[in-house]
Amino acid sequence: MPQWTSTVGAHQLARLLGSQARSGPAAGGPRVPAYRALADGVRLLVLEGRVPVAARLPAERELAGALAVSRTTVAAAFEALRADGFLESRRGSGSWTAVPAGRPLPGRAMEPLPPEAAGSMLDLGCAALPAPEPWLTRACRAALDALPPSARTHGDFPAGLPELRQALADRYTARGVPTMPEQIMITTGAMGAVAAICRLFAPPGERVAVEHPSYANVLQLMREAGARLVPVPMGPGLSGWDLPAWRRVLKEASPRIAYVMADFHNPTGALAGDEQRRELVAAARAAGTVLVVDETMSDLALDLAPGEEPPTPVSAFDHGGAGVVTVGSASKTFWAGLRIGWVRAAPEVIRRLTAGRAYADLGSPVLEQLALSWLMTSGGWREATEQRRAEVRDSRAAVVAALREHLPDWEFSVPGGGLTLWVRTGGLSGSRIAEAGERLGVRVPSGPRFGLDGAFEGYLRVPFTVSGPVAVEAAARLATAARLVADGLAGGVEAPLAHIA
Repeated sequence: MPQWTSTVGAHQLARLLGSQARSGPAAGGPRVPAYRALADGVRLLVLEGRVPVAARLPAERELAGALAVSRTTVAAAFEALRADGFLESRRGSGSWTAVPAGRPLPGRAMEPLPPEAAGSMLDLGCAALPAPEPWLTRACRAALDALPPSARTHGDFPAGLPELRQALADRYTARGVPTMPEQIMITTGAMGAVAAICRLFAPPGERVAVEHPSYANVLQLMREAGARLVPVPMGPGLSGWDLPAWRRVLKEASPRIAYVMADFHNPTGALAGDEQRRELVAAARAAGTVLVVDETMSDLALDLAPGEEPPTPVSAFDHGGAGVVTVGSASKTFWAGLRIGWVRAAPEVIRRLTAGRAYADLGSPVLEQLALSWLMTSGGWREATEQRRAEVRDSRAAVVAALREHLPDWEFSVPGGGLTLWVRTGGLSGSRIAEAGERLGVRVPSGPRFGLDGAFEGYLRVPFTVSGPVAVEAAARLATAARLVADGLAGGVEAPLAHIA
C-alpha cells in the first residue's frame, strides 16, 4: 500500500464522473453495461490525472449511494478495474487507484534537438522561440559597453548584479508589488531558481504539492531531489485551480512547499483569476506551506484588450511577505539562450538562498545579466515583448487552424496566452502517437511527461511555436501518426486505448 494516499470522497467522485456525461457514447451507439461504464469512467479520471494514482476510493456501499446505483454495480466495476490494473485493494485497508504494469510512466523531459537536426525533424518538443531581433543584438552590444566596471572585479555576484536586481525590483513595484533589491536573487534560468528553492525548503523526503499536470522539467528536478510529489488536479478547461482539491491536499498532506503556475500554465494554458490567487495564498498560509509561483509565462498574455490589466501577481496577496516565493525568467518571453532567471522573496529567504549558492553554481553569467538589465531599463523589454506577442498570436492561429483541419477529433481549448496547447487525442495513446510521430519527422511530448505515475496518457502538449507551412506539415505528420496508432500499425505498438470518451 502507498506510504501516503489522498482520499476521494463518494460525492466528489460522483461529481467528477458526472462531468464526463457529455462525452459519453453517441446516440445509437452500442450500449455499455453500467458496471463497465463506471469502470471506464474511473479509469479515464486516473488517465487524465483528475483522480491521482494512489488515491483511496470510497467504500462500495458509500459510492453506490452517491451514484444511485446498486452496490453490485459498484462491486463489478471495482473488480473490472482490478483486472485492468487500475485498482488495488487490501482487506481492511480499502481500495486505491493504480496504473497497470507496463503502462508508460513519465520519463525525463525532452531535450531540445541540436540545431543541425532542424532540417530533418519538426521539433515541437520545446516550447521556445528564436530570439527577437534586433533586440538581442542591441542588448548584447550594450552589455559589452557596460562590462568594464564589472570586469575589474572578481566577477562573482551570488545574489546578482545590483543594477539588474534594482531593475527587477522596480518592475515588480510598477506591477503593484512593492519590492526592494534585497528581495531579488538572480539565477541561471527559472530551473536554477526552482532548484535553489527546493534545496532550501524541501530536502529529500519532504512532500511537495504540484499541479497535475505540471511542467515536466520541474517534476523531474523534484523527483531527482528526492521530493515526495503530491498531485493536485487542475480545474476543468482553462479555469485555473481546483480550490477545494488544493484545500484538501494542503490540510491532509501538509506539504512543505507547493509549486504552481498562475499565468498560462504549462502545459494546459490555464490562467488563475485574482480570487483564486487570493484563496490559494490564504490556504497555503493556513497550512504552513510555502507557495512557489512560477511566472515565466506572465508576459505572454495574448488577448488583453487595450487598457485591460493582466491578473494581479500572486505575491500581491501575500500580505505578510513570507509565504510566497516568486520565480521569473527571460527564457519564454525573450530567448531561452539568455539563461537568466530570478527569485523574488522576503529578504531573509533571499539571504539564505544566496548563501546556499556557495555549494551550487556561485552565481549567474555577468554578460547576460548586463544584457537583461539594459533591456529592462531602456524600454527594450517592453518593445521586444510586444513584438513577441504579435509573433505568438500568429503562430497560435496557424497551429490551431492546422490541427482543426487535419485532426478534427482532437480536443483542446485555445488559451489566452502562453505557448502551449493541451490536446486530448481522441482516446488514443499519446505516448504511441509521439513515438510514431518521431519516426515520421515530428517531435512532440506525450501527456505522461507532465504527470505522475502514467497519468495523461490520452494527451499531447503541442506548442504554438511554428507557423505557416511548418504548422500545416507538423499537423499532417501527427495525423498520419494517429492513423498508424489507431490501426495498430505504429511499429509493433499495442492496441490503442479504448475510445472511452
